[in-house]
Amino acid sequence: MNNYKHILLVISFLTCSFSKGNAQELVAHPKNEFRAVWIATVANIDWPKTSTDNVAKQKADYLEILDTYKKLNYNAVIVQIRSVGDAFYPSKLAPWSKYLTGKEGKAPNPYFDPLEWMITEAHQRGFEFHAWLNPYRATMNLKTEELSPEHDFYKHPDWMIKYAGKYYYNPALPEVQNHLTAVVEEVVANYDIDAIHFDDYFYPYKVPGEKFNDAASFIKYGDGMSLEDWRRSNVNDFVRCIAIAIKNSKPWVQFGISPFGVWRNKSVDPRGSETESGQTNYDDLFADPMAWMEYRWIDYLIPQLYWSMDHPKASYSKLLRWWSENSKNVAVYIGNGSYKINADSDKRWNNPKEIPNQIDYARNYKNIQGNAFFSAKSFINRNQSVTKLLTENQYKYPALPIVVPNSVKKMVIVPTPTNIVTDSLSTRFNVQYPLYSKVRYLMVYSAPSSIKIDINDATQISNKIAYKQNSDTVEVVIPTNKFDKNATYAITFIDYYGNESEPTELQFAQ
Repeated sequence: MNNYKHILLVISFLTCSFSKGNAQELVAHPKNEFRAVWIATVANIDWPKTSTDNVAKQKADYLEILDTYKKLNYNAVIVQIRSVGDAFYPSKLAPWSKYLTGKEGKAPNPYFDPLEWMITEAHQRGFEFHAWLNPYRATMNLKTEELSPEHDFYKHPDWMIKYAGKYYYNPALPEVQNHLTAVVEEVVANYDIDAIHFDDYFYPYKVPGEKFNDAASFIKYGDGMSLEDWRRSNVNDFVRCIAIAIKNSKPWVQFGISPFGVWRNKSVDPRGSETESGQTNYDDLFADPMAWMEYRWIDYLIPQLYWSMDHPKASYSKLLRWWSENSKNVAVYIGNGSYKINADSDKRWNNPKEIPNQIDYARNYKNIQGNAFFSAKSFINRNQSVTKLLTENQYKYPALPIVVPNSVKKMVIVPTPTNIVTDSLSTRFNVQYPLYSKVRYLMVYSAPSSIKIDINDATQISNKIAYKQNSDTVEVVIPTNKFDKNATYAITFIDYYGNESEPTELQFAQ
C-alpha cells in the first residue's frame, strides 16, 4: 500500500437517526442481511440502457443504479458480465459484448475496462460485487453473421448445439467444461470481485417440439447412466470444478447460484414442494441444488421465487418454507420478482405491500438470510409506492451482508485512530490499513452519549468506508455541527470474508 496516499471521507449524519436500541427495533432491523439486486445486461434489460449509448452515458446510468439502491440500503449488486459467450471486460477467451458497444468484438471507445470500473464504484458505495456469468448460453438467436470471429461459435463449432432458436455450449464435453472454467478463473484472477454468480440456465428450459441433441455425446460419455442422470452429472461436475477453481485462487471469493425456484414437485418426489410447476430444476434443467449444498460446492443459493405469496401453483410462502427446511451447509437467500410489480397477470402484484410482505415472511425463517431482486430497473424511478414502504419499514436502516459461509473467524486486529484533530467545524482522524491482513472496509457507528454504543444495532450504523487500492489510510471527518457534541463513536474493520473486528470506541467531547 502507498504510504503517501490517503482517502478523505466525510461522514454525513444528515440521514442518520438514533434509536433506543430496544429488542423490538433490533428484531425488525437485522444487522446482517443480504440485500442484492440483479443488474442484467443481456438484451440491455437494465444496463447499458441501449447498446449504442456513449461511455459517459453508460457510466452515468450505472451510477444511477448504484446510488438508487444505496439510498434503499441494499448492500450487494449482481452484475451480468457474460451473457452469450461474450464479455464486459477485456478477455483472451471471449469477444466484447454487443450489448456494451453495439457490435460484438468492438472495444469501448474511449477505451476503459468496464468491469474494473464497475467494481471500484460498487465498493466505494459499500456494495459487494457479484460477477454474474451465464456459462452455457452461446447466442440469443441464430444470426451468426453478427458474431465476432473470436466467438466460440466460429472457433469451436463442435462445441455448439442448436436448440429453440439459440446456440448452446454442450455441457457434456470435457473441453467445454475446461474452457468455461478458464473463463471463471480469468475473472477471479484479474478482478477484485466478491463472488462468482451463475443464474438458472444450465441445460436449457424445455420447449415443446424441440430436442436438445446431445445423443453423440451421450453415446461417448454416458457410461451406462440414464440420460437424465448423465446430464445432472455433467452439471454437477462443472459446478464442482468451478468451486475448486475459485477457492484455489481466492478463497474469500464466493460462489453462488440462483436456480429456478422449484427443485421438484411433490407429485413426482415426496421430498419435493407442494407445487404444480411445469418445469423443475431436477427434471428439466438437470440441475440439482440439493447436491451442491450437500457437498458444499457453493457458498450461497438464491432460489428464484418469482411468484406472489399465495400463487395457486407455486406459492412464494410454501416454497420459501420448503427451501428453508431443505437448506444445509450454505447461505440461502430468496430471489424476489420485483419486475412483476404492476406488470403481471397475477393481480396480487398490484398490491404495493407484496414485496414488503415477502421480505417480512422471509425474516421469519432463520435459515433464510436475505433477498435479491430481479431486476434493477424495477426501482429506478418506478414503483415509488413500494420503495417508500421499504425505506420506511423493512430497509429503513443499513445492514451488512453475512460472512462468507464456513469462513467465520475472530479478527485479532482492531482499528486504531491516529492524528485526531478537533476544531469548531469537525473532528478528524486517520485509520491505517492493518499490515498482513485482508481488510476491505472501515465501519463507523455512532450513538448519543445517553445510549451505549452497540455495533450489533443496525440503527447505529453511520458509514461503511472502502479502502481504495494503493491507499493505506482513511481520513474520517465528522462535522461537529451535524450531531450531538457528546456522541459516542465506534469503528471496526471488515475483512474480505465479511468478518468484523471488535470495536474501538471513541468519544470526542467538545
